[in-house]
Amino acid sequence: MCTLEKHGNLFILTLTGDDQHRLNPNLISSILSALSEVKVQSTRGSALITLAQGKFFSNGFDLDWAQSSGSKQGTEERLNYMVESLKPVVAALLNLPMPTISAVTGHAAAAGFVLALSHDYVIMRRDRGVLYMPEVDIDLTLPDFFAALFREKIGAASARRDLLLRGLKMKGDEAEKRGIVEAAYDNEAKVREASVRMGEDLAKRKWEGEVYAEIRKGLYPELCGILGLTTKVFAYPRL
Repeated sequence: MCTLEKHGNLFILTLTGDDQHRLNPNLISSILSALSEVKVQSTRGSALITLAQGKFFSNGFDLDWAQSSGSKQGTEERLNYMVESLKPVVAALLNLPMPTISAVTGHAAAAGFVLALSHDYVIMRRDRGVLYMPEVDIDLTLPDFFAALFREKIGAASARRDLLLRGLKMKGDEAEKRGIVEAAYDNEAKVREASVRMGEDLAKRKWEGEVYAEIRKGLYPELCGILGLTTKVFAYPRL
């Protein structure tokens, strides 16, 4: 599951335990509940950091749970259910009234990579862990909002191609070089320290959260359209 802590202006959402943090209905629901609580408690100058315990940030959807249905149809229905259940999580992150940072201290694969990439900033470790989209290797197509997220978040077509059409397992140094993560650090402790430092720096700006969220949504119109998010106009001039 996950926990939510607040330290000053920083919300810390942690995927707990030493497992693979597979995104099954229970974990997805737990994350969504935590994000809802973050939004309720948010104030001007808040920021969110999402991190995970163990060697995985998240290894994607819980395929074992899907396959335990006992039939091909049941497996497909459960997989589709998880896909649809993750949409509100991505939407909540895009609509959250504060800067968001994912501290990727282990492997982030498939839907786990999508979860990380749904944050404003991704910080990664270079000594362990990869970013990996295995769909081409395991004969799964991409949900529409996955594809839109990659199109609008990753600018280089060659990076999208290598991740989605080659199934490249990308380590921290390469991900930083190709602009997919903000920075890569030598170990878990340095990733966490850098995430907190970035969160504190962003929180000091004390941006109006609703304005921040609307500007963010404006950057990703295709993704927001798929997720059913609309934009509004807010004006809180500080002149």
